[in-house]
Amino acid sequence: MNRSRGFTVSTNHESDIGKSLIWEVPRTRDVGNPIPGGATTIHRLNEDRRALLKEIDNAKFSWFHVKVAFVSGAGFFTDAYDIFAINIVSVILGFLYGSNEDISMLSKNALRTAEDLGIKIATPVGVLLGQLLFGWLGDVLGRKRIYGMELMIIMIATFGQALCAPATAINVIGTLVFWRFIMGIGIGGDYPISAVISSEFSSVHIRGRVMAAVFANQGWGQLSATLFSFIIISAYQHSFMSAPLRSLDQIWRLIVGLGCLPAAFAIYSRLTIPETPRFTMDIERNIKQASSDVDALLSRNETYTVDPDALNQRVQARKATRHDFSNYFSKWENLKVLIGTAYSWFALDIAFYGLGLNSSIILGAIGFGPARQPDWTQAEIVYHTLRNLSLGNLILSLAGLVPGYWAAFLVIDKWGRKPMQFMGFSVLAVLFLVMGFAYKNMIATSGGKAAFVVLYCLANFFQNFGPNTTTFIVPGEVFPTRYRATAHGISAASGKFGAVVAQIAFQWLKDVGGPNQFLDHILEIFAFFMITGIFSTLLIPETRHKSLEVLSNESQEDFIQPVPLSLSEHGSGYLGIFHASPIRLHPIEPHIVSSLPARPPTVLSNHHALKGRATSSDLTHLASMSNLSVAVAY
Repeated sequence: MNRSRGFTVSTNHESDIGKSLIWEVPRTRDVGNPIPGGATTIHRLNEDRRALLKEIDNAKFSWFHVKVAFVSGAGFFTDAYDIFAINIVSVILGFLYGSNEDISMLSKNALRTAEDLGIKIATPVGVLLGQLLFGWLGDVLGRKRIYGMELMIIMIATFGQALCAPATAINVIGTLVFWRFIMGIGIGGDYPISAVISSEFSSVHIRGRVMAAVFANQGWGQLSATLFSFIIISAYQHSFMSAPLRSLDQIWRLIVGLGCLPAAFAIYSRLTIPETPRFTMDIERNIKQASSDVDALLSRNETYTVDPDALNQRVQARKATRHDFSNYFSKWENLKVLIGTAYSWFALDIAFYGLGLNSSIILGAIGFGPARQPDWTQAEIVYHTLRNLSLGNLILSLAGLVPGYWAAFLVIDKWGRKPMQFMGFSVLAVLFLVMGFAYKNMIATSGGKAAFVVLYCLANFFQNFGPNTTTFIVPGEVFPTRYRATAHGISAASGKFGAVVAQIAFQWLKDVGGPNQFLDHILEIFAFFMITGIFSTLLIPETRHKSLEVLSNESQEDFIQPVPLSLSEHGSGYLGIFHASPIRLHPIEPHIVSSLPARPPTVLSNHHALKGRATSSDLTHLASMSNLSVAVAY
């Protein structure tokens, strides 16, 4: 029996010349392999982990952070474009596929309530499912392994929407609802994975700004949806007069189809982005590979490579299991944070999507949308109505949405998340109360309408310069690595549940008492939810300039533990975690055996001397071990 460098070898001296030999080479089935060296090695690995985390937390801003913000942000640009383009598209679909088929009544045509509702809630429902699914997968499979899949889903579903057409057996609205649901799954997957990747790669001093920059691309996406709508509608002005139906059909397909472009630009970068060092250390339990990744992150190495020897430093750490999940969130100090992040997002999205997906209705209600002159044809009325709505949405985006995101970017790491969220909910509650109680008086005069638009823009501004940004950032910071994506997905899905509730309530309440007669009370309901958001903010901790490990509310002492040498569920000793895998060797020709030595070689002996040409003696030594078994202990 020979022992050398972690190998256990048993041999006999019978040579089976001319026969095929089988080596029983073990395969591991568990990533947690025993580490030699006992407590000293484990202590060193814990120190290595702490040192690596300190390097990440204290890293200076670099081009890699710019890349992370760009790659993650491109997805949010696509998400927002695809979600909010439906504002103007739903109006166009109403003109084309509304209940009134009389071309002379084209300007009064609109989708049925159920159809309009289906078009608008299909995406939030899909987003909800995608957030839960991809959040869980991100913690189980890794962030890198599934990053990019969501953009593929979005691109396929967007093409599917753009190619929808009515047929005898198929309803075009029903088909659109299906594809928008599929698209929503992809959009939902983007939330937890992008948030966690940007969080885990960032240092404590810039983490808020990096995550805010990622999320701020949602503002550019909304702006682009309204800008492209305005440009495309304006470009069709002349053809509208001669062929309004064909023009409408082409316009909505162009607006929807353009949503594929940003996804196509970002997909390669997402597929090639490295795994986050925190996931590599804490979930894959691979300290050495994480060290290599950190070197590349800090620009000490230009490429990310997988070290084939990294397995030698794999260890055991806390694992994500149902029991561990229940144990972690059964503690009130952890559960209250999840409740705080989830409900805050729910309350915010009641108003954010209640307004955002229905801004064309609100603009029309205050007289900014429909346009008509006594001598205008139906085509002219439709054209000017669409142009006014797209222009109004463009103004709202420029005046409130985009500035709010970047104002949050500038101060998020100075003020902190909790004060900004508290301030945002408070201001929004006041704004919605004023808009609700004074709504009918304001829309009665031209000056009042202008004041309402100003308040509407301020509401958009403080949504983004407040809870819309912080509800995205905080869940990506406050949970441990093994549950970070899952918990972010739960929080985000809670928000999209609020969006679904808001759409259903908005569609069925707005016409109570007459067309758009209940809008003032809807705004008052939004104010109520903003007030509840103030209280849910009290449940979340302040995360500014704190490491993710501190925020996880878990002790980091002895985070890494040795793998037991005997695991009852696998058998006894090291061999219990291996399965034998036969490797067949070719027989050695008899004429080589003439120089067969009297004693067998030791394992790996003289391997450093095998340079240049291998001798027949060397080959015979290896082939003569006909009954060899190897057990590797990492």
